[in-house]
Amino acid sequence: MMRQLLIAVILQILLLGGCTWIKLTEGGATVSTATEADVVNCQKVGMVSTNTKDKLVVNRSDSKVREELLVLARNEAARLDGDTIVAQGPPRAGEQDFAAYRCR
Repeated sequence: MMRQLLIAVILQILLLGGCTWIKLTEGGATVSTATEADVVNCQKVGMVSTNTKDKLVVNRSDSKVREELLVLARNEAARLDGDTIVAQGPPRAGEQDFAAYRCR
């Protein structure tokens, strides 16, 4: 009985590791991603630092971690009245920085 409970708990943790809990806000949905070359005529409105769990007992999928970091950055850029974000480097250990711009 105890072994079955342990297996059930481990399976739930593994399944949750693939879930994305961060939701894109209405404002975040209006924010696009770009490169530095795309924003030369835009106004920088701030920097956004994002972080999410990259490990829940086991390592989470890189694509899920990247997706959550991007959603967090888009949501925060909208709060700053930005409409475009540019990654300032690759994600590392569940963290990534973005510059937020107003281009439109």
